[in-house]
Amino acid sequence: MVKDSTRHLFVLGLTGGIGSGKTAASDLFASQGITVVDADLVSRQVVTPGSPALLSIAAHFGADILLPDGSLDRKSLRARIFSRPEDKHWLESLLHPLIQAEIGRQIEQADSPYVILSSPLLFETGQDRMVDRVLLIDVPESIQRQRTSARDEISNEAVDRIMATQLSREQRRAQADDILVNDRDLQHLAAQVKTLHHHYLQLAGLRT
Repeated sequence: MVKDSTRHLFVLGLTGGIGSGKTAASDLFASQGITVVDADLVSRQVVTPGSPALLSIAAHFGADILLPDGSLDRKSLRARIFSRPEDKHWLESLLHPLIQAEIGRQIEQADSPYVILSSPLLFETGQDRMVDRVLLIDVPESIQRQRTSARDEISNEAVDRIMATQLSREQRRAQADDILVNDRDLQHLAAQVKTLHHHYLQLAGLRT
C-alpha cells in the first residue's frame, strides 16, 4: 500500500468484518505502546453536539434526527439511509472528508514507533490509501455470526444484513498484506499480535 503522505511514519491499517475481533487485536497492539487511531471513534467525534457536521445533518434530515440531549440519533439515521441511497450518498459526501481529515490529524500526532488505523471499512471508504500495510483480522463467517449474535443479542439474519454492507471475506483477504486468523482464544490472539508487533517494529525501523 502507498499512502497519500510524505511523512516517514509507518502506518498499519487494521481491519476485519464484524465479529472478527478487531477491537481485541487493536487493544493488544495498544498494550505494546502503539498508538491506535479508531475510525469508528473519529466518526463520532466529528458529529458531537454543536458541531458544523451535526448541524448540517439536522438541517437535511430534520431536527427529530437529534436526541433530547442534542446528540445524533444514530439508530434513526441508519433506518433513514438504509432505504434511501441518495440520503446515504449525501451523508457520506459530508462525513467522509471530515473523518479522513481528523484521522490524518491524529496519525500526525502519534508518537509511537508506528501507528495503527483501525477501521472496519478500511477498503470500502478508501482509508487504505492512508496506510503503508494492511493487517486483516480474519475469521470464518460462521464464527462472525456466532460472536456477533452473542455479543449484540441479535439474530443471525440481522448479522447477515450487516455483513452484506461490508466486503466479503474473500475480497478482504485478497487485498490484505497480512492475515491474522482469530478463530481461537484470546491467548492465541495475543501471541500472534506479539509476533506481528515485532515484525512491524522492524518495518517501521526501515522508514526512519
